[in-house]
Amino acid sequence: MSEEPQVQTIETPRPAATRHHWSLTLLGIALILAFVYYGELVLAVLCFAILLTFVLAPIAEGLQRLRLPRGIASLIAVLLLLGAIYGVTYLSYNQAQIFADNLPKYSQKIRSMLQPFRTQAEKFQRTTEAVQEPETPGAKSIVTFRPATSWTDLFTHGFGSISEDLLAASFIPFLVYFLLTWQHHARSATVMLFPLQHRNTAFVTLGLIAKMLRSFIVGNLLVGLFISGASVAIFWFLHVPFFYFIGFLSGFLSLVPYLGVVLAMGPPVLVGLGQMDRGDLVVVIFTVMGLHLFALNVLYPKFLGSRLKLNPLAVTIALLFWGFIWGAVGLVLAVPITGAIKIIFDHVESMKPYADWLGE
Repeated sequence: MSEEPQVQTIETPRPAATRHHWSLTLLGIALILAFVYYGELVLAVLCFAILLTFVLAPIAEGLQRLRLPRGIASLIAVLLLLGAIYGVTYLSYNQAQIFADNLPKYSQKIRSMLQPFRTQAEKFQRTTEAVQEPETPGAKSIVTFRPATSWTDLFTHGFGSISEDLLAASFIPFLVYFLLTWQHHARSATVMLFPLQHRNTAFVTLGLIAKMLRSFIVGNLLVGLFISGASVAIFWFLHVPFFYFIGFLSGFLSLVPYLGVVLAMGPPVLVGLGQMDRGDLVVVIFTVMGLHLFALNVLYPKFLGSRLKLNPLAVTIALLFWGFIWGAVGLVLAVPITGAIKIIFDHVESMKPYADWLGE
């Protein structure tokens, strides 16, 4: 018997049921940006609460090992945080008050030192106006200037009135307490939002984000304390006025990404003008620069390098974006937010190329 030849059927791939529409993607991105921009106050408060929760979580867990209930342990951790903030404020208040009272005197000295440069600028302006001639004889030339935006607008953007900011800040301790109390429930509930096949990935991703945020906060705190302590000691040796307050202020201002070295120079140079020799002022400037470079090249890689793997270009773009969206608050939160986004992209197959672009 002859076997009948088997006919193989080749299945043609079906066209995708749905196609990717860039218009919907752009619309979604626009809605997210609008939500982030207009929900600035609520989102910023929530982000700060989450950061503090990750810092206090080890303290609360340690207290739970002592057989304390989770609610009591979380309450003690929050009270310790508030006590530390109150202690720092109490110790710095007198120095800050004296510094604020003497600030007009320093401003007057700075204006007197800058007066020769202002005189030369005015003289140059009068000379330029004398050379210029109107286009039409007898007509007055009208020059309109665009109002200059003060440099403080960048840092005050994101802050409302004092009462509004205090009201928003008052929610942070309560949010931290509830996040500490319900952190395991919130984490498991968040994982359950994903399909079964993606829950393990979501669990690992949340754990990596938690470790990254904890390392970011603790690392910055340790770096700030080191720079502040070294600044206080050097400023005391150079007889910088208010060296205690100025040293800590300069040390923690140095933590601001990219702008830190400039901001850290401001307080010691401001109080040193007219009070210190030029040579000591130069030493102060080089001290601030040296400490900043040491922290950037030695301390940051040691404390944050293993957790926060972002290339400088990605960090710069993140600072520009979040600084534009949220002002000073955005500059503070730009790096941890971008680091969390990169961790999420690392665990989503379709977003891994973007994670590689953000990474080192």
